[in-house]
Amino acid sequence: MAAPAEMTSGDLSGQYWMNKSLSDDTDDILRLQGMSWWTRQAIRMATVYLTVRHYKDDNGVEHIDIDQVLTGGIGASNEYRTLDWTERPHDDKIFGSVLSMSRRTPIENVEREWLKKDWLPETLADGQVINTIARTDPEKNGNKWSSEQTWGFEDIGGGKRYVRHVYFHGPGGEEINVRLVYDYSELCLHVCSVRSDQDSPLAGPV
Repeated sequence: MAAPAEMTSGDLSGQYWMNKSLSDDTDDILRLQGMSWWTRQAIRMATVYLTVRHYKDDNGVEHIDIDQVLTGGIGASNEYRTLDWTERPHDDKIFGSVLSMSRRTPIENVEREWLKKDWLPETLADGQVINTIARTDPEKNGNKWSSEQTWGFEDIGGGKRYVRHVYFHGPGGEEINVRLVYDYSELCLHVCSVRSDQDSPLAGPV
């Protein structure tokens, strides 16, 4: 389902699920991140659901808290993004120990063309795009990789959809670009619109 016409990257709060028929295949990325064939097959068959709560704290710092659920017994994981461009550690049960940082920045500050192309105007809140970088923690994770993303909206499949552009750099120098496309759900959990500073961890995974 298309995202609401009035929605911008200034408030992504809502529920989404990944549209795999419109998204690019991520199997090569997962393999290079060290994921087993069995886990990759389970992820391929699973449905990915996101519940997003987007808000600013009392200091005016922007947060995007994402609860991610994968069907098929794979379980749940969290993305808690603080858009202040501070690198934070996170131990993820799927990706291991990673370091990540997030920001909102003018799109001309993003270097890679892949991360800047095809966006709708609603992607740029106050002229700025959401930009995240993640890398493995060199002190805890022997499999070295990094990724950079931009988040926003594109016109795909006949409608406006929430999209992530991903650039991945693998342990052997591999470079992969993928587009992840999400359908919007009108059934948003109460947590999407209720602000609670007490349950907003500052760690940020992949």
